[in-house]
Amino acid sequence: MKSTQTYWNPLDIKNYEKWEDIEGTNGNLQQLTIAQDYETGDYTRLTKFKDGYSTKAFGAKSHDYPEEIFVVSGRLYDEAFDMWLETGYYASRPPYEIHGPFVAYGDVVILEISFPSQSINKK
Repeated sequence: MKSTQTYWNPLDIKNYEKWEDIEGTNGNLQQLTIAQDYETGDYTRLTKFKDGYSTKAFGAKSHDYPEEIFVVSGRLYDEAFDMWLETGYYASRPPYEIHGPFVAYGDVVILEISFPSQSINKK
């Protein structure tokens, strides 16, 4: 069962210390897991890109499980789709869909809901 929490604002400055830097990004990319199912591995996470940050060094990505993303704020370029993702954009990605690398225009926050429990390689 996914973890639960009473109403709170993860974007409020008083919750800044709860965000963690993503390794290898010099603080330009941060994440905050806001709900997780420790049994299945499914999770809901916020990812924050700092203005101008590019994930080109990491290349394009794909996962063997489906995920959903929603652009909470900002503007993000997805090279795989050759398009700008604006505030309010949503995608439901099937397993192995290529996405990224990304470039942030302004600070960007993405909501990600991932389903490792639905991995197509799961035995």
